[in-house]
Amino acid sequence: QVQLGESGGGLVQAGGSLRLSCATSGRTFSSNHMGWFRQAPGKEREFVAAITRSGPTTYYADSVKDRFTISRDSAKNTVYLQMNSLKPEDTAVYYCAADPSFRTVQSATGVAYWGQGTQVTVSS
Repeated sequence: QVQLGESGGGLVQAGGSLRLSCATSGRTFSSNHMGWFRQAPGKEREFVAAITRSGPTTYYADSVKDRFTISRDSAKNTVYLQMNSLKPEDTAVYYCAADPSFRTVQSATGVAYWGQGTQVTVSS
């Protein structure tokens, strides 16, 4: 059974930073492209960032480009989301995702594996 475990969420003031982590098994990590999504209250889940299995290719939503950085550590089977210059509108539950398709891991529809989510709250 595939498990994705997120951590690192919390409360931060606007302009601050947080780093989210998503740990999984080695087999899952090496077999899947990884992504981050978020869902704010009353809104649909939206794509944030994705990274390919091998790591060099990344893709970001326009709303987080130049503020967020996705990366992966193969030695730790972990994917990270470094979030800088946080804004109140970044407040949401953030979910880690994994899928064999890089196209699919950029879409909230059809993703194979999801984490349980971690809350990020940015105060103004």
